[in-house]
Amino acid sequence: MKTIADKIISFNKHLEYTGSLPANIRIMNPFKESKTAGKISEIFYRKFYNDVHPRRLILGINPGRLGAGATGVMFTDPKRLIKECGILFDGPLLHEPSSEFVYAVIAAYGGVEAFYNDVYIHSVCPLGFTIVDDKGKEKNYNYYDSKELTADVREFIKWNIQQQIKIIGGTQTCYCLGTGKNFAFLQALNNEEHYFERIVPLEHPRFIMQYKNKSKQMYIDDYVRKLRM
Repeated sequence: MKTIADKIISFNKHLEYTGSLPANIRIMNPFKESKTAGKISEIFYRKFYNDVHPRRLILGINPGRLGAGATGVMFTDPKRLIKECGILFDGPLLHEPSSEFVYAVIAAYGGVEAFYNDVYIHSVCPLGFTIVDDKGKEKNYNYYDSKELTADVREFIKWNIQQQIKIIGGTQTCYCLGTGKNFAFLQALNNEEHYFERIVPLEHPRFIMQYKNKSKQMYIDDYVRKLRM
């Protein structure tokens, strides 16, 4: 029988987007662009998901450059990978604020072993996007940042959600990172496709770290309470 790790690793190895994209938008696929991300993520999933125990699913927006774009693991930047997960990383020690918050939640939940035994974090769109701004700087871009991009990747997103359900083995509850556009999109899509019995919104880690840092503990407590419901 295939383990959860087997399923995740196979999904990542074969993950590819072949559809159209709006002008100036680039797809970001760490599993095609970086040998390090593929190897590191396989070590991570073998360590924490090498069983057949069903998980509860959290869906973020799409991978960012400093977290999953570097490590191949959602919301896990190189610093957290080394310090919290005990996995070596031979590359720049990038820092992603969202990863910092997620691992504060993980600590409050009981640590990485307890958290990853219960929870699997992925994204509505499994691959990230970037755009080059007027100053020539490459920046993260979200699947909902333009109607054109959302329309282009809609079928890809639907396929992805179906695959994540197969991986984690349950459809009762999905937790959505983001109470705004990500939740609105996922809820509307769920109303059409009936993937999950319910979707529980959680404030997005980046928003908390950037705008609500003084109230961070309140959000950590809210995450833990809802994840244990």
